[in-house]
Amino acid sequence: MTLLQPLADYDGADHYLPSRPDTVQWGRLPNAAAAPVLKVRSGDAVCFDTVSHEGLLEDQGGDPAAFFGANGIGEVLQDAARIARECEREPDAGPHIVTGPVQVAGAEPGDVLEVEVLQLERRAPYGVVSNRHGRGALPGEYPQAEGTVSTVATVDDRGRGVIPVGDGRSLRFPLAPFLGIMGTAPAVEEPVHSVPPGPHGGNLDIRLLGPGAKLYLPVAVPGASFYSGDPHFSQGDGEVALTAFEAPLRATLRLTVHSDPAVRRLAASLGGPYAETGEHWITTGLDEDLDEAVRKAVRAALVFLRERHGVPGPVALAYLSAAVDVRISQVVDLVKGAHVTLPKELDLD
Repeated sequence: MTLLQPLADYDGADHYLPSRPDTVQWGRLPNAAAAPVLKVRSGDAVCFDTVSHEGLLEDQGGDPAAFFGANGIGEVLQDAARIARECEREPDAGPHIVTGPVQVAGAEPGDVLEVEVLQLERRAPYGVVSNRHGRGALPGEYPQAEGTVSTVATVDDRGRGVIPVGDGRSLRFPLAPFLGIMGTAPAVEEPVHSVPPGPHGGNLDIRLLGPGAKLYLPVAVPGASFYSGDPHFSQGDGEVALTAFEAPLRATLRLTVHSDPAVRRLAASLGGPYAETGEHWITTGLDEDLDEAVRKAVRAALVFLRERHGVPGPVALAYLSAAVDVRISQVVDLVKGAHVTLPKELDLD
């Protein structure tokens, strides 16, 4: 596979937004004071060249060419190398490279921004899965004596992920790309850490948000100030090591503002992001405590069934228990995530 290097122009969308030192934030999310790097109209499609932080971080040497070269990879993305060379990450910031913000004309606080994932293309045939800093689902057990484990994974000629075992064998698995970070700016002027997700979205790490999915984000500031990042080639529910298969994507997203009263009311009642795929509506729950995150996701599902279908709470809870899945989004982002997958085709008569 040839690397998808930054483009001079792109005619596959209304706008093209590369990841450059002047269009990214490293470890921070845009806040209410952040100046837009691009202005678009509601309904426009934007092509984002996203960059993974893995291979660029200080504890990996801060030089992607050297890091990946030591693992037998001879070419890296030009924008990744430039960001590593020219951008500084504050010591208390998160790891993620976030592209934006994008101002969407007409978006006002209380509205909802629909983010439709039109296309995701792999920009490279490799990436990284990391377990570090005594974090992940098993802190105190992993990482072991190594301290930091950054496993370089690759993509084979059949489009499968490949993780070497170390004895000549490899584990292979299907890929399902998605963006771990999509969000709007919260209505604050202090710095916003890139790791914990929140009502603004951000680092949701919901692996169902691939091509064809739509994410609905509350708007808290004029123009919404949308951003994207944390590209993944694949992730298991939970993201238990600490990271997913972190690797760069070219993402084409359609940004549409909804201001009608019914959508505004639903978003206000849910109190956070929700989403849809071809088969499901997805409600989210976020909290430092995983049990509470599950409770919040379930409460949001009850609200959704009441608002959209008029199903009373006790009946809706029985339905959820009998027929609907509660899934763990991730357990590693300081604020943990759960989500409920509600079938779109309710057998309701």
